[in-house]
Formats: sequence, structure tokens, C-alpha cells
Amino acid sequence: MKTTLDEMQAFIAVIDSGSITAAAETLGQTTSGVSRALGRLEEKLGTTLLTRTTRRLQLTEEGDAFLAHARAIVASVEAAEEQLAARRDRPAGRLRVDAAMPFVLHAIAPLVAGYRARYPDVVLELNSSERYIDLLERRTDVAIRIGPLADSTLHARPLAHSRLRVLASPGYLQEHGTPASVADLRTHTLLGFNEPDSLNHWPLPGDTDALLHVRPAMAVSSGETLRALALEGVGIVCLSDFMTHRDRQDGRLVQLLPAHTVEVRQPIHAVYYRNTAVSARISSFLDHLAAAMVGDPYVH
Repeated sequence: MKTTLDEMQAFIAVIDSGSITAAAETLGQTTSGVSRALGRLEEKLGTTLLTRTTRRLQLTEEGDAFLAHARAIVASVEAAEEQLAARRDRPAGRLRVDAAMPFVLHAIAPLVAGYRARYPDVVLELNSSERYIDLLERRTDVAIRIGPLADSTLHARPLAHSRLRVLASPGYLQEHGTPASVADLRTHTLLGFNEPDSLNHWPLPGDTDALLHVRPAMAVSSGETLRALALEGVGIVCLSDFMTHRDRQDGRLVQLLPAHTVEVRQPIHAVYYRNTAVSARISSFLDHLAAAMVGDPYVH
């Protein structure tokens, strides 16, 4: 008796999600249905693919070997479906996108409704990582990266640039005063990143004509956390326009030292593997994203 695609998809979903219950939610099936599919698959193959305990599922050696073949088969079927859909100019299937949380919140989330209306057959999956990820390890189709690129194994599509500015809330300035020079910042509460330290180089002249390197009084891991702290009047921050332009427009944040500010533009790229089977889905998403990234707060 031959194994079916549904059984292989259930097996892959269990591995990727970590449990039968989570796999059932991902597939939109019942837990018992996924469990039965796994049972049928093991019976047909005449081997045990997973060892089950009360706390976790563990791949057997045979399961690990079969998983690679199952992934290849499912990917091949998805590629065939993608090619047929692309011929009808209707990209279809799952598209996994990864970006830092601020970019997801401020740039991608506002575009999702329009994208889904235009491409209803694409199942969009959004994940957020503050650090660069391994696309294959995380099973990600496309990642949005802000800053200089170093990974030459990936295809990179430039999307736009976003300026950096030094900002504070009106409440903070009312309580602590407005710095009139770069030197005045030494008497203020500066907020920055705990890593990488390169993010603590602000677009202001330093002691040796390089960018000003600050040692933050409080360091965090997320730009969105810095934005929230700035809005609460905790201190002064340096953030990109794509996540703060509405705050500046509405007066919630004020740019500091504009006459001293050096124009620093953070490049924004989409990266993905060249030989991908989901190129039509990627193109549809990136075309939609690029069309929206025209003008303030982006520069090209």
C-alpha cells in the first residue's frame, strides 16, 4: 500500500511544530486525525518513525532518513503547484517571511490586508527575529534585513533605505531640557542596544569625526522596546525613520540636533536563496512591499 501526500505532510508538520497537537492546529485537522495518519504511515513503511514519551517526540534513525525524502517530495509537489498557479498569474502556497519585530509592526503588518486581497491563494506566515537567521534551518523563504549585508550565498533584492535620527519625547525634554550640542548629550539619559554594539553609533559627529559612539545608560535588545521607552519619556534614542516617522508627524517624538545630524541611511534588503521553488510567491510579496516603500519614511 502506497503512502499518501497527506500522511507525509502530517509527519513533517509534527516534526516542525514539535507535537501532534501543534501539527493538528497548523494543518487545520483534529489531533486524532494526525495521530491516525502517522500510524498509517508507519504501518505502510513497516517501521517506527517517531518514539513517543509523555514529554516529547524523538525521530528514530529511520524517521530521520525518511524525513529528508518526505520534504523533497512535498517540496516537489508544491513547486509543481506553484508553476501551474504562476501560469495563471495566481501565486499560491505558503510563504514564510522573517524580519525584525519593528519592521513587521511598522512596515509589513499594514500591508497584509492589501496583499491577501490581491493574492488570496498565498498563505502568509510572519516570524520576527532580532538577529540574522539561517533561512534553511528556520525553513524561511525570504528575510528582510536592515543594514549592510555579508552573506553572499543569498540572493539580495534592495528595497529602500531608512534614515537614522536622534529622538526624544516632549515630556522628556520638558523635564530634562533640550540638548543644544553634541557635548550636551553627556548630561542626558541615552538609551541603546545591548548588541550589536555597532547600533550604538549615532548619526552625530564623534571626537575623531567618526560617528558618535554612545554608552547607553540602559541597553535593550529590540528597537521597538527603545521606541516604547522614548515615548514614555525615559531617555533619548536613535532609531530609524520607518518605525518613528508617524511619531514625529504626530509630535510624540522630536528630532534632536538636526543641524548636527549626519545623514546615515540604513539599507533594507530582502534575501532568499537563488534556486528557490517559491519564486512566484516571493516576487509577488516583494513587489507589493517595494511599491509601498516609496517616499517618506523611505529613500531610494
